[in-house]
Amino acid sequence: MTYNFDPDRWYENEIAHLTLLRDSGKLSAEAFERAVEKRGQRLGEMWQRLDGTYQIGGDPSDHRRMT
Repeated sequence: MTYNFDPDRWYENEIAHLTLLRDSGKLSAEAFERAVEKRGQRLGEMWQRLDGTYQIGGDPSDHRRMT
């Protein structure tokens, strides 16, 4: 299975959307700041979940193939 999710790209898109909402008057400055902080926390959580998931463990001297 291929996993092509990019947390940094997700964050950039979220901030761009929030900025549009703020600039159009649909989101107050305070609400914008809270939303940005929340997105930052979620970004950190995403990276924690992804950290190390692509590492292959085991003894490097073990040459058996995985099938």
